Amino acid sequence: MTPAAPSAASRIAVITGASSGIGAATARQLAAAGYRVVLTARRKDRIEALAEEINAAGHSAAAYQLDVTDRAAVDEFATAFQTVGVLVNNAGGALGADPVATGDPADWRTMFETNVIGTLNVTQALLPKLDASGDGTVVVLTSTAGHGTYEGGAGYVAAKHGEHVLAETLRLEIVGRPVRVIEIAPGMVRTEEFALTRFGGDTAKAAKVYEGVAQPLTADDVADTITWAVTRPSHVNVDLLVVRPRAQASNTKVHREAR
Repeated sequence: MTPAAPSAASRIAVITGASSGIGAATARQLAAAGYRVVLTARRKDRIEALAEEINAAGHSAAAYQLDVTDRAAVDEFATAFQTVGVLVNNAGGALGADPVATGDPADWRTMFETNVIGTLNVTQALLPKLDASGDGTVVVLTSTAGHGTYEGGAGYVAAKHGEHVLAETLRLEIVGRPVRVIEIAPGMVRTEEFALTRFGGDTAKAAKVYEGVAQPLTADDVADTITWAVTRPSHVNVDLLVVRPRAQASNTKVHREAR
């Protein structure tokens, strides 16, 4: 099945958390697929540089500095559009790996705000624009953490479960309207920042996450999956797509090669 070209009314794709990793890779791939990509993130310099790169490659991109947890800013951002074809809710992340008994409530709160409330804010603000396109798609980037727990991950797991439930419920509530809801749930993905941010910049702890794993997923692998799902014909809805590296059988079973 060949990718469907975006219609004129649905060719704008908004990507949150587009300053690095999966968000940046998704922006590049959707732009190459024919979408005008709108890059949002808190780090203005990063998304502006990415927009310049995409435009220089002959595609179309614009950058908007945005904190998805700031509802007033999100609502103001949404006024810039009459229609939006695709929303990729990518902004989020993990903080810490402490057990429930000693986890930092501030980290839990931040993870819930960015992963769940941020997704809620942008989805609510842009849903009328997605409807207006006549062919909208909401992508919610969750995680395999949203489908199974593991020790030391309760805060992130709880946030990603919440994001999963948001996507699942939204799909039920808007059935019959011209908007699809797609959930992509990656397993182990090695990006330049995810584990480093989770462990407060501790490079040794971040490296240990991937130790012995020959080929974790890359940001491009996940972006390719997102782009494939988005470019299916309008009547095809990929409700949930779980993608892991071959070395990872579950959240708690990973093959690590001996050194």
